[in-house]
Amino acid sequence: MLDMHVHLTGHEDRLATAETIREFLEQARQVGLKEIGFADHDYYYQDLDLPLIRKVANEYPDLKVSIGLEVDYRPEEEEKIRALLRQFPFDFVIGSVHEVNRWIFDLPEAEPMHHQRDADKMYEEYFSWVELAAASGLFTTLGHFDLIKLFGVRPQTDVLSLADAALTRIQEKGLVVELNTAGRYKPVGEYYPEAKIIRDIQRRGIPMTLGSDAHQAGHVGRDLDLASQLLKECGIKECTGFNQGEKIYYCL
Repeated sequence: MLDMHVHLTGHEDRLATAETIREFLEQARQVGLKEIGFADHDYYYQDLDLPLIRKVANEYPDLKVSIGLEVDYRPEEEEKIRALLRQFPFDFVIGSVHEVNRWIFDLPEAEPMHHQRDADKMYEEYFSWVELAAASGLFTTLGHFDLIKLFGVRPQTDVLSLADAALTRIQEKGLVVELNTAGRYKPVGEYYPEAKIIRDIQRRGIPMTLGSDAHQAGHVGRDLDLASQLLKECGIKECTGFNQGEKIYYCL
């Protein structure tokens, strides 16, 4: 089992000290992870001491520790993102869409707008940005693929039709999609993505990885045993880790 979406500093809740790193790695060891992937938000990059993670990881030879970054994708910032990613030899990079046309849709105060907008149009716009993120060549992984559903608003159109172009681009680019368990603790109450999309991902042969989206040490590995079982039920037999951008496959 692996957890490839872990936020060491949360939302600037703590410093990335050796003690903090050990707290997360001890939890990873306790829940039996084979690999943990630190992927803090790109806007906290200056607060991170990434070489320190590598140093502390040497104390845990039984645990593969990968270093990534979760990057908020905006089409107009591709060159800025590219310059940022050149600053460190990341093992993996998660591309995430948290806003569309300057609307940050995953904040609690955004929920009323979800219920007021046309759901089909909202999903179409969201997945068009996911498609752009996949096409950019910046990322190894697409994070919480159907995040737009977080407040429980569903489209009238089949979600597979709305997501088709984005998944096609992901497939063409050889990218990985994560099964993110944090959605269980949002109003929608289910994983990102939903099982219907996971089955389509399996049909397309797109690799998947696992992530808790932990923002504190105690959430590392949260629900990943259940998530692994869901992947197996959907016909997926392995999940994906990373080493210097190269995929590593683990049997479920």
